[in-house]
Amino acid sequence: MYLPILILIIIVAIALILIVMVQNPKGGGLSSTFGGGGQNIGGVQSTNNFLDKTTWTLAIAMFALILLSNFAIDRGNTNNAPELNNALDGVETTAPATTTPAETTTKDSVN
Repeated sequence: MYLPILILIIIVAIALILIVMVQNPKGGGLSSTFGGGGQNIGGVQSTNNFLDKTTWTLAIAMFALILLSNFAIDRGNTNNAPELNNALDGVETTAPATTTPAETTTKDSVN
């Protein structure tokens, strides 16, 4: 189930890249900050309504597919290390013995 969702995510990602690259720049932003603003004199003020809606639709679809893929991932067994569990079956797990430090006695020296 995960593989078809992964393929859809890749297709949506490529389509989103292509749609964003096709859109005309709205002007401003970083290009005008570094001196590129003069190249777009009389440029398009707004993108095509279809391209704008397609971009938002693809972005929402990408977000939904990524969330859906989280549930489609095969987690396998909850027992991830059966060899380790089999090896530990014969080992007793006991708490370590508590030891107290040896008491030191001092003898009073008689003068």
